[in-house]
Amino acid sequence: MIIDDQHYDLIIVGTGAGGGTLAQKLAPTGKKILILERGDFMPLDVQNPATTEIFKRERYHAPEQWYDQDGEPFSPQMNYAIGGNTKIYGAVLQRWRERDFEAVQHQKGVSPEWPVKYGEFEPYYSEAEQLYKVHGAVAGDPTEPAHSQDYPYDAIAPDEQITEITEAIAQQDLHPSPLPLGLTRQDDDPTNDSEVSGINPAMAQDNVTVKTKATVTALHTNASGLEIKAVEAEVDGQAYLFFADIIVLACGAVNSAALLLRSPNDQHPNGLANSSGLVGRNLMKSLLTAIVQLRTKANSGDFAKTVCVNDFYWGDGDFKFPMGHIQNTGGLLTDVIFAEAPPTLSLAAKFMPGFGIKQLATRSIGWWAQTEDLPDTHNRVRISGKKLYIDYDSNNTEAHDRLVYRWMDVLKVVEKNVDGFQPVKVHPRSEIPIQVMANQCGTCRFGIDPATSVLDVNCRSHDIHNLYVVDGSFFPSNASVSPALTIMANALRVGEHLVEVFA
Repeated sequence: MIIDDQHYDLIIVGTGAGGGTLAQKLAPTGKKILILERGDFMPLDVQNPATTEIFKRERYHAPEQWYDQDGEPFSPQMNYAIGGNTKIYGAVLQRWRERDFEAVQHQKGVSPEWPVKYGEFEPYYSEAEQLYKVHGAVAGDPTEPAHSQDYPYDAIAPDEQITEITEAIAQQDLHPSPLPLGLTRQDDDPTNDSEVSGINPAMAQDNVTVKTKATVTALHTNASGLEIKAVEAEVDGQAYLFFADIIVLACGAVNSAALLLRSPNDQHPNGLANSSGLVGRNLMKSLLTAIVQLRTKANSGDFAKTVCVNDFYWGDGDFKFPMGHIQNTGGLLTDVIFAEAPPTLSLAAKFMPGFGIKQLATRSIGWWAQTEDLPDTHNRVRISGKKLYIDYDSNNTEAHDRLVYRWMDVLKVVEKNVDGFQPVKVHPRSEIPIQVMANQCGTCRFGIDPATSVLDVNCRSHDIHNLYVVDGSFFPSNASVSPALTIMANALRVGEHLVEVFA
């Protein structure tokens, strides 16, 4: 094993929405920072797919196997690269609603209250929107929370076909509104991500070191078990030990929890930071269903997601409980998650040549229905031997089903009033499979009481004084919109705390 002769003020493990955002926040402090990333830099042609190659599923899967609760192996849709999953996300950066931070009654349970509320997150939401160059519009969405600043850029205009459909949706007393998107507007790399706005600015500082192809395998504490003493990593096949005053995990909710569970010792026999027994538990990943409209009129297949509908977010006249969020998928040749569970296209992809897939994809309009799943201690990341298990059963499913069917009713009215659609009784639809972990969160929840949470309100471990977690692990609950902007905002919030710690 190689002992690194440098001592760092801070080590950040992971470069996604949490780690990359935190890195740029702390880089100007002058503190000596080491960033460890399991992957490497990702070529532009892989980041920006716009062909039938997107349906070759292995392209965006991690080179490892996880196991479901029945012991069946699967290859997770995880991106190990500088920028993490923000390199293949849809760049949708939405704020959570104010009520998402409060206790909310759902049909089958309660979404728990957060110890930090929207008012405290709000300035960090604004900071994150500026950093990630979010294009959006505050007006139009009846559920949109208060903003202290406008979006830095105007919303992206929808594709012509989406505009036509949106106008027909609005005629049903609904409020389709612009979807906030983080964009660079560069032709070669239009999506803003945590490499572009996080790691690249951090690397411009002389005090920041980035090591790629560095897989962290264990964390080692001091004799008391109260501090992380060393980070063990495999770098290009060689074992290393790195030392720092503060350790921050940002590996994603699954891998951060797995790392803690894989690092037990005499003081922490059930895994690090796990005196509550909650590390790895309460895994959430959103209920997502893809819904397709088939048209005779062709589209490009590579336009952006631009429209959302939140009129059913908190329910409707027929269902008093929250239902969720609707957004268009964008062109079906660019939506990486859609390629995992494409209704109609899933079977066709097995038999059609690339040309046939393209013909079908460019005559389809896709929609996502997204509903909050509730925390459940039985939904968890579990380690057995060298295997990583994802024990997950969907919950809150009736609310999601109601959202799906309610939306299909909306689409049927659209199809009566807009040319180019064939009237249908049921739209092709499919839920995402277990391997899609796009909205993973909740495995190291934060809170005030160490008996019922893993992290404190600053996302520092209750048990280990120099250990922080800034990916989606800290969420006590999920929401019906993407967690990405909330992870980024929280990283900025924790970063401000760490600046004070360093002072």
